[in-house]
Amino acid sequence: MEHPSSPSPADQPTPPPGAEPIRIHRDPDGPRRLRRHKPEIHRTPEHKRRRLKRHGRRAYVRSVYFLPSLCTLGNAICGFAAIYICTLDARSHDPLTNWFYENRFMAAAYMIFVAMLFDGLDGRLARMTRHTTDFGGQLDSMADMVSFGVAPAMIALQLFKTAHPDIPSMLSRLIWAVGALYMSCAAMRLARFNVSNEHGEQHHFSFLGLPSPGAAGAVVALILAQQDLGFESQSVKTVWLANTLGFLAKALIIALPFVVLLTGILMVSNIRYPHVVNRYLKGRKSIATVVVMVVFVLLVVVAHRYVLAIGCLTYGLWGVGWFLWTRARGRHRHLAAAAPR
Repeated sequence: MEHPSSPSPADQPTPPPGAEPIRIHRDPDGPRRLRRHKPEIHRTPEHKRRRLKRHGRRAYVRSVYFLPSLCTLGNAICGFAAIYICTLDARSHDPLTNWFYENRFMAAAYMIFVAMLFDGLDGRLARMTRHTTDFGGQLDSMADMVSFGVAPAMIALQLFKTAHPDIPSMLSRLIWAVGALYMSCAAMRLARFNVSNEHGEQHHFSFLGLPSPGAAGAVVALILAQQDLGFESQSVKTVWLANTLGFLAKALIIALPFVVLLTGILMVSNIRYPHVVNRYLKGRKSIATVVVMVVFVLLVVVAHRYVLAIGCLTYGLWGVGWFLWTRARGRHRHLAAAAPR
């Protein structure tokens, strides 16, 4: 008696002319399955060599797929290193640790900028290899929370505490609350980004609210400028110049909590901020734009700390100025349309 699912001889597929015959493999525990035997050419040494080469190329693609996650973890490690460096409070027998202790705030600020490089590199690698996954997005947000949410607030608090160790307890708690508010706003900003994020380069031309790397850059760039002014005030020999630089360094420390508070609020605002790389640096540009970029790069080489501070603060305030200008222009148009003629 034939198996109910076995095909009849008339229903069996016929191979095309010139092809090898199809051999039927009988499975005693189930229906018949069709299996096409590989030709003899697939067993030659040349074919084996090509197959191994092809498998090696596939392994390389898998290693590229692993690189975005490594860059994301590098971002988180840099943020953790910045927190550790800014909290050093004693010298050690290790010369490297002593150097970090003497320059702890400047080194911690530089670690945040290195974290920004890793943050930009992981997304670029993921989109370039077409491996943008939800796991990578969640891991990136967690790393950003460490590097751009917790670390900048911690560095600012430690610097303010070191510069003003004898402030009243009420003011000290208020400064701590400002740092906690910044951290909370960064968490809400990243959570909102995770909910509304879409994969693809075409969806990354603007941000709703100040991006967390931009907020962290404004805070740590101000710290870099303040540290440089403090070092210059101690090294110059002219009295009035040393006093001026020292006054500016103290003024930046006093302004630091306000910058932390403002950038934290801007992260959860509904103000649009442009993506600088995708909007202004990609594609064909005019000669004037290229000249401006060359001048900017040269200024970064000459005085990168002050240029970074001015650039990051300008980007943070750019959204506020653009928002106020568009509101004023819209109100002016509304009044002009409502005016009697």
